[in-house]
Amino acid sequence: MTPYNDNNTTKTTDHDNSSNGYANSCNQTSEMPAPASTLILDSMLKGLSLLTIKEVYGPMAEQAEMLRLTYTDYLYELVQSETEQRHQKNVLHLLRLAKLPRNKLLLDFDISRIPGLHPGLVKTLSEGAFIDRCENLLFFGNPGTGKTHLTIALAREWCLQGRKCLYINAASLVQQLITAKLNNKLSNLLKSLDKKEVLIIDDISYVPYDKAETDLLFLLLAERYEQRSTVITSNLPFSGWNQVFKDEMTTAAAIDRLVHHATILELNAESYRITTAKKQHDYVVSSSTKSKTPDDQVTKTQTNSAPEKEEIIMKT
Repeated sequence: MTPYNDNNTTKTTDHDNSSNGYANSCNQTSEMPAPASTLILDSMLKGLSLLTIKEVYGPMAEQAEMLRLTYTDYLYELVQSETEQRHQKNVLHLLRLAKLPRNKLLLDFDISRIPGLHPGLVKTLSEGAFIDRCENLLFFGNPGTGKTHLTIALAREWCLQGRKCLYINAASLVQQLITAKLNNKLSNLLKSLDKKEVLIIDDISYVPYDKAETDLLFLLLAERYEQRSTVITSNLPFSGWNQVFKDEMTTAAAIDRLVHHATILELNAESYRITTAKKQHDYVVSSSTKSKTPDDQVTKTQTNSAPEKEEIIMKT
């Protein structure tokens, strides 16, 4: 891009000459050899952590000249490139921190398998407005119905929005709480978990600990009540949660805090793994039937017809 120059000339005063001399000296200072100015600019951009702009400002300047972009448009393109690159890096960082065990997508989740589960509800949950309201999300259902798949896929969507999430198995979470308490670091762990906008606790049905230890889990849930969002999956209905918290009063208190501001989904369907196994079995049986040769069919026909022929002879 070529800077604007005023070609009109006028008579100047001593003050004007002084100003022009200053401007000329600035121009002379800025008109450094290209490699030197480039090195200095690169250094300044690096110091400001504008690493994407540092990489693209040269090629984009050439393109801006070709397209006759204004200075503002050129600057906008540079800043947009920096912003997009930073967003991508931030999303990758959030996905790593979320510790999602597998890469599951909403597109791969077959909603039609789950009676009563509306695609619109899943879409609304993926947008994360309930997280801003510090509400909870609870999934119930038999093993293999897609609870884990759906929670992982939703967590991935929330990370793409720039939200801090953590996915953890219930038993592992309780173990971390126990270890932190033994090391007098429970307060630090609770503060660390409080930084997560969404805490996803998977398989809360399987917590092989005694009451004193699961009380730590209740403490965590109480800390997050109306402050942060918690997502829980469970194979057990609420009526079976005494197996988790070992005490009716603690169980009732935990459920009360979770359901006060919550969306509850019941995934009632046959296990996806069982359904897949049945389909594979039916395919094998079907393939086996189709693979029989004509000779096998002829032999079977002859074998079946032999007694009929013998019976006719005996009658005769």
